[in-house]
Amino acid sequence: MTRRKWIGWFAVLAAVALLIPLTPWFGGRAPSETNKNGRVHTTAAHKEHQMKLATVQSDMDKTALLCRTECARNFQKLIKHEAAMPLNKQHLQHMMRMHKQMVYVWWHHQGGSLTEGAKPSSGKLDAVIREAKQSVAAGKDFASAPLEANGHRYMIIAEADKQHKGDGIVGVLLQDIVMKVMDHQRRNLRLVPYPAEGKYKIESVSPNTTKDITVRTGDDNGNASHYHINEVVVRFKQHPSDADLAQIKRDITALSAKKLGYTYVFRSRVMEAEAMMRYFKSSRNVVYVEPHYLYMTNEVGASVNMRAGTGTGGDFTPNDELYSEYQWNLPVIETEKGWGVSKGSDNVLIGVLDTGVQADHPDLVGKIEAGTNLVDETSPPDDDVGHGTHVSGIIAAAVNNGEGVAGLTWFNKIVPVKVLDASGAGSTYSVAEGIIWAADHGIKVINMSLGNYAEAQFLHDAIKYAYDKDVVLVAASGNDNTERPGFPAAYPEVLAVASTNADGTRSPFSNYGDYIDVAAPGMSIASTYPGSQYAALSGTSMASPHVAALAGLIRSINPDLRNTEVMDIIRKSAKDLGAKGKDKYFGYGQIDIDRALLSVRQSKVSLQQFPQQVERRLAQIALKYS
Repeated sequence: MTRRKWIGWFAVLAAVALLIPLTPWFGGRAPSETNKNGRVHTTAAHKEHQMKLATVQSDMDKTALLCRTECARNFQKLIKHEAAMPLNKQHLQHMMRMHKQMVYVWWHHQGGSLTEGAKPSSGKLDAVIREAKQSVAAGKDFASAPLEANGHRYMIIAEADKQHKGDGIVGVLLQDIVMKVMDHQRRNLRLVPYPAEGKYKIESVSPNTTKDITVRTGDDNGNASHYHINEVVVRFKQHPSDADLAQIKRDITALSAKKLGYTYVFRSRVMEAEAMMRYFKSSRNVVYVEPHYLYMTNEVGASVNMRAGTGTGGDFTPNDELYSEYQWNLPVIETEKGWGVSKGSDNVLIGVLDTGVQADHPDLVGKIEAGTNLVDETSPPDDDVGHGTHVSGIIAAAVNNGEGVAGLTWFNKIVPVKVLDASGAGSTYSVAEGIIWAADHGIKVINMSLGNYAEAQFLHDAIKYAYDKDVVLVAASGNDNTERPGFPAAYPEVLAVASTNADGTRSPFSNYGDYIDVAAPGMSIASTYPGSQYAALSGTSMASPHVAALAGLIRSINPDLRNTEVMDIIRKSAKDLGAKGKDKYFGYGQIDIDRALLSVRQSKVSLQQFPQQVERRLAQIALKYS
């Protein structure tokens, strides 16, 4: 299936699955209705629910297809490079170590056969394996429908040797990843209450209040924020002395008091947040006191110039196995042309504040720098959810390595900052701490595919700290199809990203509003996933890393650009979509990698930019000798 067919297939699937008028999303204003809680909808709730269900099913189908395609192509690689049987066995074992979903493989070659792995005990699977072997004997490929056995999902495929009839490979593929994607996306797209009531000892409230509401459905998440029942965040006008701090702890029966920068997070054994907020406002001199909110994922050249990250122009199509057929997202934003201008630089690191990363994923090896785990400081920032690995692959999956997918950058590396736990949620404290940690460790671009509808001053302080240290901050707008501002995306120091489909229309789940800066692909994006696998996920979580990667590429060409200049280049170079000019659905438009990078390269020698360059150089000299 060609890339064009993939895009066309998806458009047909979406149209058939949704069966609703899509015109309002293509430009101009969408019809709206307001419920009793004041939440604005662009479609009725049940239609929105059906759209999200269709998106989840599409992501599941594409993930299954990615798994099947990647394994089939690896089998064909083995067949094409077949050698003596002992050597074949070594090659097969290596392949299966790299691809854990291949649980059992049978390879018939020149009258002999070998097997590797453990065949699941199931009469149903045995019957289909026999059918697959018969297909190999007849010189035909084979792919079964999904099979349930022993509580797991499997698929059986066969790749026939086209040069030697009767030879070929049969594999049993574990496809539990498809069910993980379903669970992940039901949370990510807020089809289920998330996080569940009672998790973290949290309460669901109307944003920027402590007014309790009950989240019964996923749709309710769009009008809810979550905070820790027994915790508050406090910034004092003057730092409390040790004696004052001890008294405060006694007054509120504190279990803990954590300090980050100028701010404290207090946890009480008995007092709830509202009571603690009254205490601090009445008896302590504070700048602010607020609930401790919870944040959640927002998903859905010449060789001489290679290390410098520059090229000579022109399109380049990488040889990554899944690229041409499944990665519609990179060509549509002119990434291939952009690589002719810059492929990035390993001097510019991109921080990913998320659930961690599978650092030994075959497509991420060598692309991950040492990061930190702020959820459990005793452990490395490993990914126990999948979200962070997927986001990281969009940015930095190895390009042109014949494996899996291609990232947007060839040489920029990821620094994983684990701020979300195994449920895909994390506290304001961990997110703020992650932002400050990244800024203090020289990271100049931060991606945040996470959010909440509560405006936390604590988090904003951390955002401003990083912004003042010249960091480009990028965040997902959210997946509730609402105009309510989501944070951190809506802070003025952050580039807020909406999601687009393959045809340039707005993704039906994407949040919108006057705070949106730009849009990027976010529908069924193929990328890396834990277990050394690949998955297709949808969400503004997937759109945001496209923009973070672009910021990394821009800074790779000209590291002297300020963060404000980088953000302006991204906005001004975007391809206008929807209503003419900036609008609330696409911001300034969909990012254009080639146009942005060309403008950066030209600006390095432009007379128009000369005064800014002189100013930056004088500032550097003054700093050096001050």
